[in-house]
Amino acid sequence: MSLTAIASLVAIVLVAVVSAVIGSIAHRTRLTSDFLVASRTVPSRLNAGAISGEYLSAASFLGIAGLILVEGVDGLWYAVGYTAGYLLLLLFVAAPLRRSGAYTVPDFADARLASPALRRVCAAVVIVICWLYLLPQLQGAGLTLGIVTGLPDWIGSAGAGVIVLATVAFGGMRSVTFVQAFQYWFKLTALAVPAVIGLAIWFGDDHTFARDEPPEFREPTTVSVTTPVTLDVRLSVDVTARGTVDGVPVDGPLRWVAGSSHDIAPGTELGFAAGEPVPVTSGAPTDDESWLRPFAGSGDHQLLGTYSLILATFLGTMGLPHVLGRFYTNSDGRAARRSAVVVLAMLGGFYILVTLLGALSRVYTPQLLVTGRSDAAVLLLPTAILGSGLLGALVAGLVAAGAWAAFLSTASGLLVSLASVVSTDVLPGKGRMTRKFPLATVLAGLPPTVVALVPTGLNFAEAVALVFAVAASTFCPLLVLGIWWRGLTDVGAIVGVLVGGITSAAAVVAALAGLDTAFLGPAAGWVEVLLYRPAIVSVPLAFATMIAASLLTRERRPEDAGQVMLRLHAPERLGLMRDRLDDRT
Repeated sequence: MSLTAIASLVAIVLVAVVSAVIGSIAHRTRLTSDFLVASRTVPSRLNAGAISGEYLSAASFLGIAGLILVEGVDGLWYAVGYTAGYLLLLLFVAAPLRRSGAYTVPDFADARLASPALRRVCAAVVIVICWLYLLPQLQGAGLTLGIVTGLPDWIGSAGAGVIVLATVAFGGMRSVTFVQAFQYWFKLTALAVPAVIGLAIWFGDDHTFARDEPPEFREPTTVSVTTPVTLDVRLSVDVTARGTVDGVPVDGPLRWVAGSSHDIAPGTELGFAAGEPVPVTSGAPTDDESWLRPFAGSGDHQLLGTYSLILATFLGTMGLPHVLGRFYTNSDGRAARRSAVVVLAMLGGFYILVTLLGALSRVYTPQLLVTGRSDAAVLLLPTAILGSGLLGALVAGLVAAGAWAAFLSTASGLLVSLASVVSTDVLPGKGRMTRKFPLATVLAGLPPTVVALVPTGLNFAEAVALVFAVAASTFCPLLVLGIWWRGLTDVGAIVGVLVGGITSAAAVVAALAGLDTAFLGPAAGWVEVLLYRPAIVSVPLAFATMIAASLLTRERRPEDAGQVMLRLHAPERLGLMRDRLDDRT
């Protein structure tokens, strides 16, 4: 095992151990409120660190840098959307949601509309969203361990699953809060160190992106293709291939002419000499100058896909159960708003570093443009810049441990939300939470852990964007209308959540399954875009359905709707808030 692999493995183990120690020190979970909302006593700044820790996931740590490496400025929409979503959450949801006195989204739905059927629907949607979101976190852990150590990816996925299950089962929200706050600052450090070193070296290289040429291999490079890719060639390139190219077995030198495209089969090895131009995966910008311009790729309907992505990321944050759960832990609505403001600053600093690493990766790890495994950019960058010596190995270990901190913190928050819903809405009876919560954690966490052992092939940022689309199409309409519109009814809420959920989830399943749209002919282009970016259809449809169905069922409007609305919007010092703990044993 190489020095880099040893350093990375040691660093990953250390961050897992330190996280477990912090969680055990903070372990004081005796009551229901300890497990679910940390007794609503989390200070604003600590809560902001915990929110940032669990929100900045595999999509943020690995996926966005990889997208910027491939797509350039178009990849920035992910970072912008993930951050701006918190601004909308701050403006429309944070404080009223805290005043609802709820623990979970189903709790809020019950407090607002008193419908057991709606509560069951919301519980099911929470499970779907959290499972879909957990999947890329656990697979990201496997990818990281596989890249830095050479071990099979499934070992990392299984290990991360076990660690998260143990942390959440025995500590609940109180322990997870302190762990996630630590993990935010650790992974920020893990990005800042290679970013500062990389920028210093990049300025010394005097490299510029303002040129009408593709990136170049800085040294002789052999690339192993593990998934089918189509490569676009901007300038003529000499390559030594062993495997299958354009459906033909080859074993020797080839010359790809400028403007050509080539299909590469899995298992093929491609060798490039130093200074050769880099072919890129089909649809990505082929030269550095176009990489700096919006919509420079060759894909169809890019504007449609971007608008749909913006809608999903801007509104999806309001519907993520693990994010919403964090605002229940504040002491009051004012503290919830303060937490959201601090989170905006923390997210902004994090995404600046990720953007820098994505740009540096185009210079120092251009081979990822060939393989399509752009998620590995941040992990490979330290040794690409510093070499495989001691310093390079130490920085690579720091980055690998930071990536694991990202996976563990987000997965912990998701599992807390899952276990909260399972323990209160799925498991029968009103037994002690100290017994129900650990069992609920295991039941909720095992299915995604098992599924994560099978790779999906999606970029992590793209996979999470699909989950945002589901959240934006279900809980966002429910929360916005439930908080700001007195006319919402239980029937309207149920129908709207189901329509938005089925529409967006069907697109997610089709995308994950790699649905072939060739049979649609000329319509295949925009249909394929909507499969990966369904929010532009599913979100307006969910809002419209929820409003129309509520208007048609006015007689089902709760009699106490006015009192509930007053409770959501009145200052908490008036004493109108009713903690949902009163309804539990």
